[in-house]
Amino acid sequence: MKVYNSLTKKKEEFTPLTEGKVKMYACGITVSGEAHIGHGYQALIYDIMRKYLQKIGYDVTYARNYTDVDDKIIAKSHETGIPADVYAEKMIENINAVMKDLEVDDPDVWLKATQNIENIIDFVSTLIEKGHAYPTKNGDVYFDVESFPAYGQLSNRNIEDALDGVRVDNDDEKKNAYDFALWKSAKAGEICWDSPWGKGRPGWHIECSAMNRAAFGDQIDLHGGGRDLIFPHHENEIAQTEALTGKRFVKYWTHNGLIKVNGQKMSKSLGNSLLLTDLLQKYSNEAIKFALLQTNYRNDINVTDTLFPEAEKHLYNFYTVLAEIEGAGLSVSEKDEEFASKIDKEFNDCMNDDFNTALALGNLFAYFKEMKKYGAEKDGKALAMANQLRKTYSILGILKKDAKAYVTWYDATHAEKIPDEVTAIAEERWTARQQKDWAKSDELRAKLTELGYAVKDSKEGYTLSKL
Repeated sequence: MKVYNSLTKKKEEFTPLTEGKVKMYACGITVSGEAHIGHGYQALIYDIMRKYLQKIGYDVTYARNYTDVDDKIIAKSHETGIPADVYAEKMIENINAVMKDLEVDDPDVWLKATQNIENIIDFVSTLIEKGHAYPTKNGDVYFDVESFPAYGQLSNRNIEDALDGVRVDNDDEKKNAYDFALWKSAKAGEICWDSPWGKGRPGWHIECSAMNRAAFGDQIDLHGGGRDLIFPHHENEIAQTEALTGKRFVKYWTHNGLIKVNGQKMSKSLGNSLLLTDLLQKYSNEAIKFALLQTNYRNDINVTDTLFPEAEKHLYNFYTVLAEIEGAGLSVSEKDEEFASKIDKEFNDCMNDDFNTALALGNLFAYFKEMKKYGAEKDGKALAMANQLRKTYSILGILKKDAKAYVTWYDATHAEKIPDEVTAIAEERWTARQQKDWAKSDELRAKLTELGYAVKDSKEGYTLSKL
């Protein structure tokens, strides 16, 4: 299996630090607002990575964090009048609920910054002792970037470039403008904790380093997050942790692409953020996942008006075939199961190439075409393929629903409203048929055809559908 390593900028054979075991961490959500599609996508990607590594035999421990204290949360606290810790807990509750609706599983270990304050203080204290950090008389503590010569190894930036595009704290007591905060002294009305440097709170970057070390020790196998975190967040994580331990912090750095909306970067300032709660009211959770996973996780995703509706339509076509085959009373032999096992092997081949979900989903169209052919022939291979597809692709969070129920839901929610004029003609035609006025019935059928509608009769009545 090969994984693209953002540190080395190439695909590498995946070999964990300890044979058979994987320590995996992904940066979670800063809970300053409701979860949007970018949050859902990142959570989905690393949930899938964890599940696939388990599928191929690794014992995985997956940790994920909530940043529940930072500048944005404090700003929201001031804006709403709700204490920062209460606001953060409410957001975590909301986000957990929407992730459950999306059907993204919890990590093995949940971490919160506010539950690791002592670990953070110990981490910062050790960095000061080792000469990699320094306190100021104001009660702030900064990391001394020049004390870590390897700074910039992940983002390929040198120290002179470190200021470019990054907000810098204005503090006359900083040795250098690019030094970053490990501990921030408390301002009036802010949430804070006691420390050797006075009342304050942790800087954002130190939280993940300290929580990682508390959960896993000095080194981990795989660290994930959005590509926007490479600099400065993950660059600073490397500097802090490796300065403290003297060891390579992460063996494989992985980063997912970002979400764009109609070609523009998604952001609150542009007003184009797509909240998960809103999307889940319009589309099934499987359609959202299918749409997102059609792109390789390292690439950006452009959400257009048709992305999710088209994904829903693809799933509808798949479930229609599944409903037909699963309701056909077919039996499966051992030979049929052996034939269908190719699906799982080909899926593994895709995922072994840096978790290539796009290629794995692309294969579905050929599988369903083949399965439909065997179904028409009443061949047990069709049901064997259906069973294998459900089992294999459940790792991606799709093909898990009851097929008939999904088809019924789709038909009901996507049925086009028939104009009153058309319904009136159809009713008049039905009356003519009841009266055995066949000439008028045929005339009205032709009129319906002209308007673009087909009519189908039965003993119970008639149905209308668009041509």
